[in-house]
Amino acid sequence: MRLFRPGFLGSYLYPGALFRIETTEKILYLTFDDGPDPISTLQLLRILQTYRISALFFCKGLEGEKYFELVNQIRSKGHMVGNHGYNHLDGWRTDAVSYAYDVMMASEFTSDKIFRPPFGKLTPKQLKLLSSYKIILWDLMAYDFDVTFGSERSLQILKTKVRPGSIIVLHDTVTSCANTILEEFIIFALKEGYRFELLNVSV
Repeated sequence: MRLFRPGFLGSYLYPGALFRIETTEKILYLTFDDGPDPISTLQLLRILQTYRISALFFCKGLEGEKYFELVNQIRSKGHMVGNHGYNHLDGWRTDAVSYAYDVMMASEFTSDKIFRPPFGKLTPKQLKLLSSYKIILWDLMAYDFDVTFGSERSLQILKTKVRPGSIIVLHDTVTSCANTILEEFIIFALKEGYRFELLNVSV
């Protein structure tokens, strides 16, 4: 079963986490998970630069350490970098102390203020241990990372389910279809009167 939105259960499980910006203005917020990647990151940066859009990249610490220059390049282009854990652990299958340590390991190469839990999974104890981080989840998941879902379906989800204030999650990997659908979605959204802004996160 695929959930395109977290629904009310998300806000119940993760009080204080940010899923969407409450607004009636047609503003959208792009975020990308799992990078940086020497192929996909550069492609995404080129598309975003073409349309002068800034985004929030939730980078894995392991990849951030390996491709530290790419992380710097993301920032130099006017984007923000968030923490996506070092090893992309499943919070529901990892003890709280190990999980928190993994996030703190990643902070050296990503961010010590903004965190998105891999798979959107956290336990209450993990949430408490990571209270110094602002937890950012999402309002719309297009399943661009799922090769069985298909790029056309992912694009259709974005077009039909986007709404004012949506925090959109796509994926910064070579197997994701984000690179092939992003530009078409941006063009569609702009024609529909939306604008894209960088998620302003204060901790």
